[in-house]
Amino acid sequence: MDQTQIEALRAQPVAAFSHLIEGQHVPASDGGTMEVLSPIDGQPLTSVARGTAADMEAAIASARAAFEDRRWVGQPPAARKKVLRKWADLIDAHALELAVLGVRDNGTEIGMAIKAEPGSAAGTIRYYAEALDKVYGEIAPTASDVLGMIHKEPVGVVGAIIPWNFPLMIGAWKLGPALAMGNSVVLKPSETASLSLMRMCDLALEAGLPPGVLNAVTGEGAVVGEAMGLSMEVDVLVFTGSGHTGRRLMEYAARSNMKRVYLELGGKSPHIVFADAPNLDMAAAVAAGGVFRNSGQVCVAGSRLLVEASIHDEFVAAVIKVTEAMRVGDPLLMDTHIGAVNSEAQLAQNLGFVETAQAEGGEVVTGGTRILQDTGGYYMAPTIVTGVTPEATLTQREVFGPVLGVTPFETDDEAVQLANATVYGLAGGVWTSNLSRAHRMVRDVRTGVMHVNTYGGADSTVPLGGVRQSGNGSDKSMHAIEKYINLKTAWIKL
Repeated sequence: MDQTQIEALRAQPVAAFSHLIEGQHVPASDGGTMEVLSPIDGQPLTSVARGTAADMEAAIASARAAFEDRRWVGQPPAARKKVLRKWADLIDAHALELAVLGVRDNGTEIGMAIKAEPGSAAGTIRYYAEALDKVYGEIAPTASDVLGMIHKEPVGVVGAIIPWNFPLMIGAWKLGPALAMGNSVVLKPSETASLSLMRMCDLALEAGLPPGVLNAVTGEGAVVGEAMGLSMEVDVLVFTGSGHTGRRLMEYAARSNMKRVYLELGGKSPHIVFADAPNLDMAAAVAAGGVFRNSGQVCVAGSRLLVEASIHDEFVAAVIKVTEAMRVGDPLLMDTHIGAVNSEAQLAQNLGFVETAQAEGGEVVTGGTRILQDTGGYYMAPTIVTGVTPEATLTQREVFGPVLGVTPFETDDEAVQLANATVYGLAGGVWTSNLSRAHRMVRDVRTGVMHVNTYGGADSTVPLGGVRQSGNGSDKSMHAIEKYINLKTAWIKL
């Protein structure tokens, strides 16, 4: 990857995107489209189909027909594996194209995007391709005249609603295990970042995935997302996004066919630094990266920094130094550390959180403003706010932007109390040289993921899932497969 290649891809016009239904690109049933603005410069990039409820119903019907006639699940595991592996290879072959398209659409810095988007997606698809023929049924311990068998069957039709921050990575977290187990899938990408995910779906067809097994409908969540949630033909619904939308999807499930709903709803993750951290300079660099990468638009972002009081001022100064050395700007330049905020509305929301934090007594020690406004894009200086209390809005609500709140603590017990002082429970981190303390923090901080002397970077071998109001179920690892199968008992009298 070099800048010349990136600039060539930046200059390419982007054709309008239609839905993908039954292996064909089709416009919205009423001809509606949505303009796509690039967060890099605020200018129109292309358009996507503005889906209707009828469009979603057509996509779901296609997926149901594909499942019922067994055009995918009826293939031998080796054949399905071959298709998924070829898909992963195609994603790798088109990695730079996919990454640049995604950056133009959602503003992630290219250095992160190339690894976290096509790189991660290809790895995830390949992981589940290799896993699909290693999911065995079971034989129960029964009396000698009975054979008890436990079959693991695909659920049928999976509806997947994907967010805008990492559409390829998170999309693959859903698609990989769902397709590996033989299900059909209907995707609903985010209305503010559909392009790279739709292109990745095209590559699935090129790899040999039968038409109808994977369908994708673009449009507004209030229309096509609602239609998916209320469908009587969707068997499992998976979603990554806001708690507000997650609650709505659970309501839709109750009002329709009581489909299973698995939610990853973000968090307000605590990043705890003790005075005995093995390397405070490294901890400062990781703390800054753990909240400011992708402009803070990361579900596991360590957005609450809890620092032992004896090193508070020294450590905050170190984090400020790292933060102010980060280059914010055009996300398609390879030397950019922090790209654009996804949309103007998201930028305004981020700045509103900073204003609220100041009104509640917090002190902005760096950042806090919109920058590079002359570009027309949506850029925000990475922001650190000190003096944030446990009751403050900045503690209790997810910003999903480049804003870090800092709170001091005195004791281990206080650190745990502060870490658990929100309704969330997605991720967390702790820096300490004390092995017993590290284990206590892993045990006592209520999260789905806990990092020790690092933050981020967990791969496909381990699950990612939240507790409390950060959701339920897990993405990644073999445990993710559990969402996409049903258990069937065969009780056979011999």
